[in-house]
Amino acid sequence: MQQISMAAISLSPPKHTLVSSLLPFQSSTKPSSSFSQILSKSLRFHGLKLSHSSSLSYPSPSFSTKTSIAAKVEKGTVPPPFKLKDQDGRLVSLSKYRGKPVVVYFYPADESPGCTKQACSFRDSYEKFKKAGAEVVGISGDDPSSHKEFAKKYRLPYVLLSDEGDEVRKEWGVPSDLFGALPGRQTYVLDKTGKVQLIYNNQFQPEKHIDETLKLLESL
Repeated sequence: MQQISMAAISLSPPKHTLVSSLLPFQSSTKPSSSFSQILSKSLRFHGLKLSHSSSLSYPSPSFSTKTSIAAKVEKGTVPPPFKLKDQDGRLVSLSKYRGKPVVVYFYPADESPGCTKQACSFRDSYEKFKKAGAEVVGISGDDPSSHKEFAKKYRLPYVLLSDEGDEVRKEWGVPSDLFGALPGRQTYVLDKTGKVQLIYNNQFQPEKHIDETLKLLESL
C-alpha cells in the first residue's frame, strides 16, 4: 500500500458546490480534523495511506479536485507508445495491439475496493469485449508481483501492466484526484488504427467505465 504524506498535500477552499457540501472546510489555515478523517478514509478506500506526521495548509484561493496536468492525449490522437512489464514480467508494448480495438484503463492500486470492483467488472464482461474484437489492458503503479497476485486472486483474464514511477500515466496526462493524492481512474478506447476514440474519467463509479467502453465499441 502506498504512503501519502500530508506534507505533500495542499488544500484551498473549494468553489465547486458539490465538493463544498461534502468536505468540511474551515476558514482557518488548518483543515478540521473531520476533513482529515474523510480524506484519510477516501484514500484507504482506493488503496492508499495518509501520513499524519505533518499538517495541511491552504496555499491560495484557487481549488480543483483534479491536478493541473494538461491532458496530452486527446480524442482523435495517437497516444505515446509504451513498453511495460505485465503480471508475468514480460515486456508488452502498445504497438502489439495495433490492428484491433484496445481498452487501456489506468487505475489507482491493486486490491483497493474500487479497483477490485472495476477489475472484476471488466472480467465479468470480458466475453463482450472479445466479441467486439477488443483487448483489455489495465495499468497501475503496482509492481508485476502485485499484479500477478491480484490477477490470480480474482481470475482476471486480461493483461495488467506495471507503470512503476507513473511515467506512462504522466505521458498520457492522466489527472489525479483528491488534491493530487490519489492516482486518477481514466479509461481510453483506441480503434484499430491506434487513435483514441473515447476518454472516460470517473473515480468513484468504477463500474461505469465498463458500460461506457462497451457502448463505444459497439459503435466502431
